[in-house]
Amino acid sequence: MPMTRKRERIGEILRRLSQVGEKEIEEALDIQREKGHRIGEILLRSKQIKEVDMLKALSIQFQIPFLQNLTEEEIDKALVSSVPISFLKRHILLPYHRENSSVKLAISDPLNISPIDDLKIFLNTDVELFLAESITILNAINMAYETHREAAEQVIEDMGDEAFSVGFEEPIDLIDVVDEAPIIKLLNSLLFRAVKERASDIHFEPFERDIIVRFRIDGVLHNILTLPKRFQPSITSRIKIMASLNIAEKRLPQDGRMGLKIAGKDVDVRVSIIPTSFGERVVLRLLDKSGYLLRLTDIGLSREMQATFNKLIRLSHGIMLVTGPTGSGKTTTLYASLTEINSPDKNIITIEDPVEYQVKGIGQMQVNPKIELTFAKGLRSILRQDPDAIMVGEIRDLETAEIAIQASLTGHLVFSTLHTNDSAGAITRLIDMGIEPFLVSSSVVAIIAQRLVRILCPHCKKEYTPTPPELNELGIESSRMDGHTVYMAVGCDKCIQTGYRGRTGIYEILLISDEVRNLILQNVNSQVIKNKAIEVGMTTLRMDGALKVLSGITGIEEVLRVTQEDIVE
Repeated sequence: MPMTRKRERIGEILRRLSQVGEKEIEEALDIQREKGHRIGEILLRSKQIKEVDMLKALSIQFQIPFLQNLTEEEIDKALVSSVPISFLKRHILLPYHRENSSVKLAISDPLNISPIDDLKIFLNTDVELFLAESITILNAINMAYETHREAAEQVIEDMGDEAFSVGFEEPIDLIDVVDEAPIIKLLNSLLFRAVKERASDIHFEPFERDIIVRFRIDGVLHNILTLPKRFQPSITSRIKIMASLNIAEKRLPQDGRMGLKIAGKDVDVRVSIIPTSFGERVVLRLLDKSGYLLRLTDIGLSREMQATFNKLIRLSHGIMLVTGPTGSGKTTTLYASLTEINSPDKNIITIEDPVEYQVKGIGQMQVNPKIELTFAKGLRSILRQDPDAIMVGEIRDLETAEIAIQASLTGHLVFSTLHTNDSAGAITRLIDMGIEPFLVSSSVVAIIAQRLVRILCPHCKKEYTPTPPELNELGIESSRMDGHTVYMAVGCDKCIQTGYRGRTGIYEILLISDEVRNLILQNVNSQVIKNKAIEVGMTTLRMDGALKVLSGITGIEEVLRVTQEDIVE
């Protein structure tokens, strides 16, 4: 009788492929013995691994090829649309290509056999299995069905001069909705397009004769659509209904939020409406709740900065401040830091405005001005909860700053943010608030300044020889160009003609050394402190940006754009 090869255990494969350790595997095995479930699922739910890690392990275990991506060219849209979308999305599978007598089938769970068998019967064919991430499959399903959907422009054309009705029923998933009022179709189409194009905000800006719709993609606004002025009341009313706001109130600003499912993704939408001379102006902020929490290894820190960060976040006490303008990724950096130190032996509590991501194992409190729950009041209460680490969303006033400093001096590690242009500016900001210099020097352990730069699109970026003035402005000596290639943005269909796709961080870390501490006690200005920090080895924002230019990650123009305030000293 021939010997059958013993299948390798999933835990052993995961230990080899991912960063999960022996301890996490043992804990998962204990849970499995107690409650059942699969090892991979347990590790996935506890965020020890990502879905891609589990799928690569299953690919090895079952010898099923793993698909990194599914492009539009690879998908047979007629084949996909021949199967009900509800079936494909419920079971997360996609028949994407017919070849001879079989169909290539992308799946996310090789052990879910029943729907695979049902699909074989439905299509009357054999299938060749491939593994892919759930989000890859769902995006591909939506991409295939999108050709049968009405684009925003088509919806507008179909409306003509008809009266607009506003519906009250909330769709389950916007892409599945077919029979809806025209305005609802228009908004659904714009929301779906915004998620597909990775927009963080949608702006509806009224003017005298029309409404401009703009998307903010990778931190930059783009004009998307111009709507006739007559659509304005219906669009605003529909958004107010969705966000549970007062439709009759048109003179005062209003804020609200709503939860939607768009193209298979859970999206939290924050709504801001303000009155202007041409009517109400609406901004929708989109937050993809189904996205992964980034780790410190994912946010763009260099190897040296990662090592420094890992030491800082494991200190027993002190204040660590992250600075930068709105939208520079400060909160993401704080979440990445907390996720890194989050463990059963630590009590971590946050106070935020608002709570953007739910993190398992961390207590999260949201400020509420209506009941006078401020950062300062919340922070006082947190200190009675015996915390090891505290995150304060933002230090806005003297009271919050004083409590944070007292917390750090009594044995707590405090993370927070400040709105300043660079790291040294945070010191003078605290002193200007009214904090004594000796308290700042003894409590603050490090200040991180950051910006987000757009990543060059890998499909269209072009090699480029920078001029000496450009290199000089970025602080790169010509001799450092040896062995490095600099690229420039071009633009293609993949990046919506912008030349960029995605963003990463550039950083400067100001460590409060003895030299810097002495300068703080002397109450000198921020530029003196910054010069001393550079003298003892600090990498500035522009220096870190220059390293990312030499690595081919971003372009010279982009780094100069986000660090332009540093030119004027």
